[in-house]
Amino acid sequence: MNKASFYRCIVRNPPKGLAFGLLLLLSLTAFTQDSLFTPSYDSNQVKISTIALPNKVPSRIRIMSAVNIAGYGGALLALNNAWYKNYPRSSFHAFNDIKEWQQVDKVGHAWTAYNAGKVACYLWRWTGMQDKKAILIGGLSSAFYMTAIEVMDGFSAEWGWSWGDVGANVLGSGLFMAQELRWKTQKIQYKFSFHGKNYAGLGLANRANSLFGSSWYERMLKDYNGQTYWLSANIRSFFPTSKMPKWINIAVGYGADGMIGGFDNKWTSNGIPVDRSDIKRYRQWYLAPDIDLTKIKTKKRGVKILLEFLNSFKFPLPSLEFSNGRFHLNAIHF
Repeated sequence: MNKASFYRCIVRNPPKGLAFGLLLLLSLTAFTQDSLFTPSYDSNQVKISTIALPNKVPSRIRIMSAVNIAGYGGALLALNNAWYKNYPRSSFHAFNDIKEWQQVDKVGHAWTAYNAGKVACYLWRWTGMQDKKAILIGGLSSAFYMTAIEVMDGFSAEWGWSWGDVGANVLGSGLFMAQELRWKTQKIQYKFSFHGKNYAGLGLANRANSLFGSSWYERMLKDYNGQTYWLSANIRSFFPTSKMPKWINIAVGYGADGMIGGFDNKWTSNGIPVDRSDIKRYRQWYLAPDIDLTKIKTKKRGVKILLEFLNSFKFPLPSLEFSNGRFHLNAIHF
């Protein structure tokens, strides 16, 4: 695919990793409202034997197998109908997109794989499966299903197999599995936040609408300028004797801004070349407090499920930003 074809592609088609991740998390959570957070560990982190569920284990494994097929399969089917159905197919091919969007899209792929792996692991734990096996199946299945997107890309004339995306998928699921295998908990959580951008002042309203969509949910999924991804560490989990509240986290975030195209700020509009290289593309690094919503005590199972889902997103709080060689404070960072 040449550069001109790529520009036409990114204008007409939105990114897929984050959309698939949100759809997948909602699908799996909806299927498991009564069982998702049945613990496989007691309060002292002592493993509950699968022998305690001799009659339920086979049936629960069958249920979870069906849930995974329905959840993952349904998400992939919806993705195919939304992104691929109306575009031409091709022979399998690769496309090197590692330098586009300042790698924010790759960080998004890792976020999706991490959170999908976490949900899948919880599901398999509920069956009474041996814990190490549940971790490995949950984490590896998220990377596998995320990689299925790359296979679909590889057979689409508009995209291509991306080794960068595959590496990000493996990194995200690996972050989840490594923590579960080492600590049996997620001391460092992978989160997402979004803040809207105003392009009208730059004379780019039409370009932004065609590239990122006009509604808030389209912008959240497509506009990499407004996305931030966070590694949020729970302080008490690293310092158990600390007097800090159990729900206080400290988060390091990454984002980028000034991107009006995948690789650079040049495109063609109605056959006329447009060059907005005057808009600087730059990376952003953040430091901010965060809240671990799963540490909020409640006996309501539905509330626990909601808090666990919402914990995949960064709580809006002030942040310290480093970008363009200088620091500045954001009063509230969404």
